[in-house]
Amino acid sequence: MTKQLWAPWRLSYVQQAGEEDGCVFCREVAGELGDDSLVVHRGETGLVLLNKFPYSSGHLMVAPLRHVASLEELTESEVVEVHRLTSAAVAALRSAYSPDAFNVGWNLGEVAGGSITGHLHEHVVPRWAGDTNYMSTVAGTRVIPEDLRETYQVVKEAWPKP
Repeated sequence: MTKQLWAPWRLSYVQQAGEEDGCVFCREVAGELGDDSLVVHRGETGLVLLNKFPYSSGHLMVAPLRHVASLEELTESEVVEVHRLTSAAVAALRSAYSPDAFNVGWNLGEVAGGSITGHLHEHVVPRWAGDTNYMSTVAGTRVIPEDLRETYQVVKEAWPKP
């Protein structure tokens, strides 16, 4: 008997793949996404948002507000705030989900795995013991156990208060 794996969130990704829709980070900065916005926190020079196509529940991205493609283009204040926001993202995810570990990093350029190369961003991915299984290695599929909007609410509520 064949078992079904339902991943309805993937359909929008598959349907949008290859379409130029402008820079999602710049669209978030401009407030163009309205109710579809995934911004968890906005600072003076950077923002934190959920990844719409996550590797795991709570997968966040930290980006400067300014559209820049490389680390060396960041101003000193952007470097400091992006790093501070990354630390706050780890704290929020630790509080909300109690993960066993994190992957934090940059994909600088398409060959390095970056799918949005024009706007620099850092990934913060919570990890749990046993979260990598045969699904990703054999079937090329990730199982995300929580709806994206629910994740948004959980992370937003766990965001550190000033």
